[in-house]
Amino acid sequence: QVHLVESGGGLVQAGGSLRLSCAASGRTFSSYGMGWFRQAPGKEREFVAAISWSGSSTLYADSVKGRFTISRDNAKYTVYLQMNSLKPEDTAVYYCAGGYGLTKDILEYDFWGQGAQITVSS
Repeated sequence: QVHLVESGGGLVQAGGSLRLSCAASGRTFSSYGMGWFRQAPGKEREFVAAISWSGSSTLYADSVKGRFTISRDNAKYTVYLQMNSLKPEDTAVYYCAGGYGLTKDILEYDFWGQGAQITVSS
């Protein structure tokens, strides 16, 4: 099993940028596809972005495409989410997750971080 810890959350004005990091424990990190999801108050958790184990393939939700970039550094056991041109509707708790393959399906992810709050003010 892999333990995940997110960092880099915070408050930012609309149009600003933030980068989330997700540090993983365990030498098997590079075997897993990784994803970012988010959950706004009163809403279901939704897919944001995913990256394959090698980093060569990525997926994005339409709502963040062109603004967010997912990347990973397997040597540092870390996955990142660079968020640019942030909007108030991006406000949510952001979770990183790991699973097998490259997928948007929340059910395919086996382990999760504790979440990081992102608040975008208008």
